Amino acid sequence: MVQGVRGQVRRDAEQGRIDMLQNIGLPGLLLIAVVVLVLFGRGKISSLMGEVGKGITAFKKGVTDGTKELEDGTGDTAKDITTDKEKDKV
Repeated sequence: MVQGVRGQVRRDAEQGRIDMLQNIGLPGLLLIAVVVLVLFGRGKISSLMGEVGKGITAFKKGVTDGTKELEDGTGDTAKDITTDKEKDKV
């Protein structure tokens, strides 16, 4: 019986955390943004966003190239890019 009560308390606490995250709202998000800006500075955040943008662009290019290779049929064969020096090691 006691274990059942503890389980109910745990579920209620988890539900409270979920409710808290859903009720942040615009003022809470603005406060978080200001704290992050103060902690990291504008320059660090802008360089970080630039790197994220480059990563997204590279990912999209990779997906597009992979799709193109599959459609053209050139992606069916694997290429051996091992150097002769590496082949001699084995």
